[in-house]
Parts: sequence; structure tokens; C-alpha cells
Amino acid sequence: EASWVLFLPVFERIRDMSKRYSQDFKDRAVRMVSDRLSQDGSCSQWRAVSEIAPRLGVAVESLRRWYEQSLVEAGQRPGLTREEHAEITRLKRENAELRRANEILKTASAFFAAELDRPARC
Repeated sequence: EASWVLFLPVFERIRDMSKRYSQDFKDRAVRMVSDRLSQDGSCSQWRAVSEIAPRLGVAVESLRRWYEQSLVEAGQRPGLTREEHAEITRLKRENAELRRANEILKTASAFFAAELDRPARC
């Protein structure tokens, strides 16, 4: 009955994991990583991200992904830009709608074809 209370810390962590950050916040965080890397040529990307993420209160993996995506956006790494990803998502949604419409039309045409094949009643 009261055993769910034991899971409160887990639920709080899950809730915190679903934070949404503004694009401006992400851009500033990525700039901090870039600045750190340019200041110290011996600093690895992982080290820079690992140092900065806790200061910003974000997960290391989130900041790493934001930084990697910024490199894709700048054309420095292969991959899909945000705009390309959004376009693919839109096209997939449109494709699914068209498939549903096709199925409806197939069903309707089969129904009307069956109606035409029936002998007429007088």
C-alpha cells in the first residue's frame, strides 16, 4: 500500500530527466564547450563536456549530444541537421496519412464493386 513511497526518489529522477531546455540555453552550453576546447588544445571533448555539464545542471550525455549536433549543423560532421530531421518526420507522417487514405479508398472501391456485381432487384 505505502510501498510506492519507496519509489519517490526514482520518480523524481525520471521527472527531472524529462526537462526541456531552450535552444538558446543549448547554444550557450555548446559555446562554453567550444570555448573550453579552444582555450586548451590538450583538453578532450569528453573532458570539456564532463566539466561543464554539472555546472549547468544538465546530464553529460545531453550536453555531448548538443555539441555533436552543433558540429553536424556547422557541416563539420556527417549527419542530419535539425531541419532535415524535421522534414523527414513530416514526410513520414504525411506518408502514413496517405497510406491510410489509400486503404480507405481500396475498401470503398471493393464495397462499390461488390454492389455493382449484385443482381438488381425489381
